[in-house]
Amino acid sequence: MTYIEDFAQIIEEQLERVERMKNAQEAPDFASMDKIVIGTIDGDGIGPIIMDSCRAILEKLLADEIASGKIELRTIEGLTIENRIARMETVPADVLAAIKECDLLLKGPTTTPGKGDGRPNLESANVTLRRELDLFANVRPVVIPEKNIDWIFYRENTEGEYALGSKGVDINDDLSIDFKVTTTAGTTRLARAAFEYARNNGNKNVSIITKANIMKKTDGKFLSLCKEVAEDYPENKVEDWYVDIMAANLIDDKINSNFNVFILPNLYGDIITDEAAQMQGGVGTAGSANIGGRYAMFEAIHGTAPRMVEDGIAEYANPASLCRAAVMMLRHMGMTDKAAVLETALDDVAKALFMPGDGRGNTAYDFTDYVLEHI
Repeated sequence: MTYIEDFAQIIEEQLERVERMKNAQEAPDFASMDKIVIGTIDGDGIGPIIMDSCRAILEKLLADEIASGKIELRTIEGLTIENRIARMETVPADVLAAIKECDLLLKGPTTTPGKGDGRPNLESANVTLRRELDLFANVRPVVIPEKNIDWIFYRENTEGEYALGSKGVDINDDLSIDFKVTTTAGTTRLARAAFEYARNNGNKNVSIITKANIMKKTDGKFLSLCKEVAEDYPENKVEDWYVDIMAANLIDDKINSNFNVFILPNLYGDIITDEAAQMQGGVGTAGSANIGGRYAMFEAIHGTAPRMVEDGIAEYANPASLCRAAVMMLRHMGMTDKAAVLETALDDVAKALFMPGDGRGNTAYDFTDYVLEHI
């Protein structure tokens, strides 16, 4: 197959995906469901340690619902880097089938092979799951009360550079090309979710983040579509910013508290939300939600911390990010009271324990014990 044929196949696949988006399923009504299945996925590296912590906390917090059969915490196995390489599948088919039997997912970090690490060129498991489950919105809140910062980021989750990150083309030894994807349906549904949140939470300010002055087709389309959706929400103040300027604005204490809701394409959202989380106290302090129609997945925003594993200090990993994701999951289910209980305990444990992640201070087990005593 020539590179021209490769490109033609990519276009056909994306056109098919557009048609599938037009027939996407609607979100379930959790209140009316007889049983809610929450799949828990350990992941790699420090993943099993922080998931054990979060699972124990949820088992206590949801003890009545689990006992009555309203909620099931189901362990999904097989999404480890070892199994994925052995099967040569980014998400093995049997694992994906088990995942699709769940209503919600709580997921630990998973390893993505990198260039030069000697592993096969497998796609990111997150990218695959977001695509297969059509989890189009990555939602990440960042709150810094002492700076009057209350941000929430709506990052497009299934398009941009990441959608085809493993399908770039080597034209020859001198030229390689990757691809960026923007669709009308993909951008519009993300923008509408963000504007609905802004409206339902006090008509918050909305900032659209692109590099539309350079990426005129893809980012230009993203910006235009977001502005079209904004016309349905005249009560919200709407601004558009270039991503490089916004990266600077976030650390400018003279203006950063003026921002509320952000709408971003995939790559920019990945970078900007890590910057924002670092301001909050580090990526280990933040959780994220991946929202679609039929499915939703909640996860820590940090990676697998291979250095901690290699250094034998994995037990010092901080489960806070995954537990923050669990708070978002509980709210998504409509269990706001339980979400508030867990969130308060997490705020308290952050003040009570010292967890620098370098083999000093408290361990994940100390974290678990503290939270269990305070919920």
